[in-house]
Amino acid sequence: MGLGDLVQKAVYLGVGLASLASEKATEKLAELRVQVQKLADEMVERGEMTTEEARRFVDDMINKAQESGPAEPSASQPAEPRRIEILEEDEPVQSTQAQTPGNDVEEMRRRVMELQEELRRLKNN
Repeated sequence: MGLGDLVQKAVYLGVGLASLASEKATEKLAELRVQVQKLADEMVERGEMTTEEARRFVDDMINKAQESGPAEPSASQPAEPRRIEILEEDEPVQSTQAQTPGNDVEEMRRRVMELQEELRRLKNN
């Protein structure tokens, strides 16, 4: 296999991937159009919007979906996932000086159990 064959296969692979991505995007847009149309039809039936408003709503949603295609990472977007810290306001702040070593371990075990349960719940959703 020469260098020319390798380049030719790479070009074919690129064209094939681009074609597949285009087909998938077209399928997703069609699915989105159907879902948005159903929502608009329901809103028209309930009298929440007119048929003209529903048509504009569907067109706007499809245009927004087409414009907001997959973005490439840029200087403003980091390549790695953004880290999110979850803070709960209803948890009281406890002083570590007031806790005895035994209570601290029990508190940590309790917190780990809560976090494991929350993780299981999030995985199931």
